[in-house]
Amino acid sequence: MIIMKGKLNIYYDEEGDLLEIGVGTHREGTFRNLGKGVFERIDTQTKEVIGIAIHGFRKRAHDLKDTPLSLPVTVELLK
Repeated sequence: MIIMKGKLNIYYDEEGDLLEIGVGTHREGTFRNLGKGVFERIDTQTKEVIGIAIHGFRKRAHDLKDTPLSLPVTVELLK
């Protein structure tokens, strides 16, 4: 289990239909494909997970439109 702690930053690119959720201040990172359009963002120096990205988010959000979303959100990424 990977736990990300810090200020949550959310960015959505409508043209590319990509939702990115990062934690803490922006740092250089690379993406690792977890499959099915989901990626984890890895800090290039510390190798820790600093965010996730979801490609094709619009369709996924539409499919979940009747599912309530509660904040704050806890995100756990399983390896």
